[in-house]
Amino acid sequence: MGEHPNERHQIVDLDFLRGLIAAIDDSGIDSLEISRGGTRIRVAKTPPQAPGGNAGAGAGQSGAPMYAHVTPAPAASTAAATEPASAAAPTAASNLVDVTSPMVGTFYRAPAPEAPPYVEVGSKVVKGQTLCILEAMKLMNELEAEVEGVVREICIESAEPVEYGQVLFRIEPEE
Repeated sequence: MGEHPNERHQIVDLDFLRGLIAAIDDSGIDSLEISRGGTRIRVAKTPPQAPGGNAGAGAGQSGAPMYAHVTPAPAASTAAATEPASAAAPTAASNLVDVTSPMVGTFYRAPAPEAPPYVEVGSKVVKGQTLCILEAMKLMNELEAEVEGVVREICIESAEPVEYGQVLFRIEPEE
């Protein structure tokens, strides 16, 4: 009843996940990905690369931010989320700036199911304005615009899974 689909049940044991994060944090490895019981878990020490060095958008538990993402493994092969990286240079409008996902998670266009979307195609945005929410492990992360301009394309539907680096929006920058 108005809940996001991921809030129906807990996919993975939180104590297991906390232990996994602690083990990675104490080790020399940077990231680990495990698939078990139809669930894929990825834990990485290195924060997603954000132009401009804005590290305040992530949720870290210690001095070095930790990112943990859990996604159902079968869902990754169903949608267009597995597009090749050749979409990095759009041919129709080369002046558009691609806004990509800094993490694996679920894309939401609005703060709540009944709320209006943050932006629509044609919306003017300013630097720092919220474009969407990316949910990972029940943490809602706001994705902010890095450039001022006009939203020309929204590349994914709300409540769809997204991969790291997947194009979410295309913005025409104002000069």
